[in-house]
Amino acid sequence: MRRLGIQALGPKPRTTKPAPGHHVYPYLLRGMTIDRPNQVWCADITYIPIGRGFLYLVAVMDWASRAVLAWRLSNTMDASFCVAALEDALARFGRPAIFNTDQSSQFTSAAFTGVLRADPRSC
Repeated sequence: MRRLGIQALGPKPRTTKPAPGHHVYPYLLRGMTIDRPNQVWCADITYIPIGRGFLYLVAVMDWASRAVLAWRLSNTMDASFCVAALEDALARFGRPAIFNTDQSSQFTSAAFTGVLRADPRSC
């Protein structure tokens, strides 16, 4: 690719950045065996190139079954589409023991973590 002078159409490295003032949560999965549904869920955002920009796809998944529990598509990188996917997954499947994400601003926002913290039994 370098010799031909071509490059990927994706975002450049370091797109996962925590917002200033957002709480950074500890990593709980080191050395843990994940062997049952609703034990650990995860979420991540991927970029879908379109024309001159991107659409953003968030997926909430169960680690044990690898099932996609909920997803949303957005043309902006705000937290609202991530919160909507999380609320949909929680409404349909209950609460996981642990919810794992990267430390991006969408997942460390008060709107997103507030949904998880609303129930004392949640992550």
